[in-house]
Amino acid sequence: MALDQSNRYADLSLKEEDLIKGGNHVLCAYLMKPKEGFFDYLGTAAHFAAESSTGTNVEVCTTDDFTKGVDALVYEIDEEKELMKIAYPVDLFDRNMKDGRAMIVSFLTLAIGNNQGMGDIEYGKMLDFYVPPKYLRLFDGPNKNIVDMWRVLGRPLENGGMVVGTIIKPKLGLRPEPFAKACYQFWLGGDFIKNDEPQGNQVFAPTRKIIPLIVDAMKRAQDETGEAKIFSANITADDPFEMIHRGEYILEEFGEFGDHVAFLVDGYVGGPTAITTCRRYFPNQFLHYHRAGHGAVTSQQSQRGYSVLVHMKMARMQGASGIHTGTMGYGKMEGDATEKNLAYNLERDSADGLYYHQEWAGMKATTPIISGGMNALRLPGFFDNLGHCNVIQTSGGGAFGHKDGGAAGATSLRQARDAWMQGVDVIEYAKEHEELRGAFETFTADADKIYPNWREKLGVHK
Repeated sequence: MALDQSNRYADLSLKEEDLIKGGNHVLCAYLMKPKEGFFDYLGTAAHFAAESSTGTNVEVCTTDDFTKGVDALVYEIDEEKELMKIAYPVDLFDRNMKDGRAMIVSFLTLAIGNNQGMGDIEYGKMLDFYVPPKYLRLFDGPNKNIVDMWRVLGRPLENGGMVVGTIIKPKLGLRPEPFAKACYQFWLGGDFIKNDEPQGNQVFAPTRKIIPLIVDAMKRAQDETGEAKIFSANITADDPFEMIHRGEYILEEFGEFGDHVAFLVDGYVGGPTAITTCRRYFPNQFLHYHRAGHGAVTSQQSQRGYSVLVHMKMARMQGASGIHTGTMGYGKMEGDATEKNLAYNLERDSADGLYYHQEWAGMKATTPIISGGMNALRLPGFFDNLGHCNVIQTSGGGAFGHKDGGAAGATSLRQARDAWMQGVDVIEYAKEHEELRGAFETFTADADKIYPNWREKLGVHK
């Protein structure tokens, strides 16, 4: 059995309010269960803190008094709830040599690092964390968000409303010409199109062939509608220089419409290096954080890794302009209505988490991006729960599954947003808006469930 380190790496006399007031510690709350036959709860928690900071499983001769001053300390436990809280001195975390800035990589390396594989831990999952002001200001934060999209789209810069978006489906398999054709059709009614997370430079759809066709589709849609359009292009790659190469090529092709381009980065699989490469090399582009793969550690079924809330907070600190937040129980993805608190930690300057209240100290907001099983009929309930509609929404089937095609599907989404913003009943609005009425006639299962009297009110008898 390893050394009991509770005397060094635990201090239950510490008060959370004092640690927050002192401003010198990052605080983390974990779900943790020791393996049977090891230390008691406090001893295992102390070993976790040691492995997450300055310690190991034995005493070493190189430890000195200064080293002990930067130990991570367990300051609260609740064995019945399997809850432990650890305070990490800010000085533990790595800083950039070139500018002294902070990095999420270092935070993850310590707070979610070797402790995930320790032999005396049954499971350990970070549920929430708090960052003091002096450390928070060292993170990049977003440079662009939905306000900048509203500016391009000619919208009011306050409460400009939902950006109507889609993902071209199928997510893989379309060649350049049909992909660009689908873009054009959607843009006749919608605002925003994104690459799906695996789309990039496939052999059947090379970037150098597909991007010029998308540019042409955008220009034609803008000319026909008299409205600006936006495209989010996936530049994710293992190699930061490949990401830069892709981004520069795409901006060159879009030319005068460069501010109509967002860059999508698969932030979970690509990691903080991919996000930061985009954030710093292309600071004038909307940084679209796609979270594909995050469920491996954030799912409620997973007892290791970190929660969705932790993921959202880190995304804002890294500089995501927008991140997919799920549909909070209104679409097809895992989640429920209480997850609006995730969005609030992205959007607001002051927000409650699961265990910590975070003051964001003026850091620019990250925009929630909602997708996955959404259509025009589901939007009003989603907006009611969230309390506003200032989100980017990307419907695949909700647009292209519409009985009258992608342009009508996009328009139906826009009409659902307009009805909600005007405080008008969506069924009443559908009486005068053909595309929204068509959404009721297309997504009849949702219509029957959410609006049980819609057939009578709209005069539909089949």
